[in-house]
Amino acid sequence: MSGKIFIIGIGPGSKEYLTVHAMECVKNCDYTVGSIRAIELFSDVQNKIPFNVKELVDKLKEGVELAIDGNKVAILSTGDPGFSGVLNTVLRISDETNFPKENIEVIPGISSLQLAAARCHIQWDNANVMTFHGRENIDDILPVINNGKITIALPSRKVKDMAQFLLDNGVDESRKVVVCERLSYPDEKIVESTLKDIANSEFTYMCIMIIY
Repeated sequence: MSGKIFIIGIGPGSKEYLTVHAMECVKNCDYTVGSIRAIELFSDVQNKIPFNVKELVDKLKEGVELAIDGNKVAILSTGDPGFSGVLNTVLRISDETNFPKENIEVIPGISSLQLAAARCHIQWDNANVMTFHGRENIDDILPVINNGKITIALPSRKVKDMAQFLLDNGVDESRKVVVCERLSYPDEKIVESTLKDIANSEFTYMCIMIIY
């Protein structure tokens, strides 16, 4: 008899942005699969299956197999599972192993993109919302960058590489850009500058880029 998989959004990073539903779900699951940073957000975890980036797919497969064996398995996803999260990967593995989709529950979380929009007072339902995580081809941003809307993006590599790509493709160097770095953490930083200056600046990988 199949168990159940809960794909849980853990928010942008700090514990204060976890939902009560996420915490209760992890507490009641037999196993919890996630990055070390994600698992550490929860104080009540039964059996931990931590992974690093290189182990991601193997550990997700392990989680699905445990659910096939009848266990309740929590799979933690940074931000929201449906936005640069693990939702599609878990669904693909589940399909390959014939795990029933009706036994999968997705618990949404607060994306760092949402938090960036909140910090910058942006009504983000009228913005270009794009993610380039894990993507080599970032040309998709070019058709929308000048459509009159704010663009909120998760960069594919370093923020300065994304900025340089835009400069190389004719975007005005004086365009206003806001970089939201390590949102929700104590060392959160929000930098407002020009595209040219951002291309010459260093940031961590945990950033949202807003192009006005």
